Amino acid sequence: MPPEQTLAALTSRLRPVTLDEVLAVANLQARVDRKYVVPRECLSAVLDRVGDQFQVLEIDQLREFRYESVYFDTPELLTYYQHAHGRRRRSKIRTRAYLDSGECLLEFKRVGSRGETIKERFPYRFDSRFALDAEARALVLDRLGSTIDAPTLGPSLTTAYLRTTLVDTVRGNRMTCDVDLRFEGPAGGSYGPIQGVVVVESKSMGGDSAADRTLRRMGARPVSLSKYCVGMAVLDRRLPANRWNRELRTYFSWSPER
Repeated sequence: MPPEQTLAALTSRLRPVTLDEVLAVANLQARVDRKYVVPRECLSAVLDRVGDQFQVLEIDQLREFRYESVYFDTPELLTYYQHAHGRRRRSKIRTRAYLDSGECLLEFKRVGSRGETIKERFPYRFDSRFALDAEARALVLDRLGSTIDAPTLGPSLTTAYLRTTLVDTVRGNRMTCDVDLRFEGPAGGSYGPIQGVVVVESKSMGGDSAADRTLRRMGARPVSLSKYCVGMAVLDRRLPANRWNRELRTYFSWSPER
């Protein structure tokens, strides 16, 4: 990626904000998410128009951070099929590692009664992030109940990417920008890193932030797309992926296996 197109370069004119400030004004664990897959030049144009509303998360002079997520599913891929078939009750279980700091969290994501995303997070051992221990499985049972068979969960996909986080400290909104996305399956199959594309996620209480409105005016449309589902689909083209057909074909060189 040319230096002038890095996320750090694109956000260089934005004022920094600390992690404590982000958590104080825009924690948003229950929120409305809008996700977009856009070329990098589109993100640059968005920042030209609404960048003055945002600050950029900066830690130890870094503005791009290495993320790694390990997703867990049942042998029959129950959580994948919940999303592929658009089930109202759907969830994800993952560990998320912040590779620059060596921190790790166990996370549960589910859809609330009003369609909002609800995320719960618990500290987890960094060196144990590729497996669920007994305590983690008990948490799955407690939080997700009968919607998932906790004892059968195993690692199904690892995702890795670089993330920059933008924060509107006045309105409490956030926008995350992910690049260099790559996937790896438990059997060793891999895909990526994907160049030229940014996965932008707008996180707000109402779901209609200034960033959302600007992206729509530029022709971008929200997509019901998750990194987990994309990664599973591109690594196994036999899986049903009609819900994301257009985005998979456009940005991930995907076609189904006939």
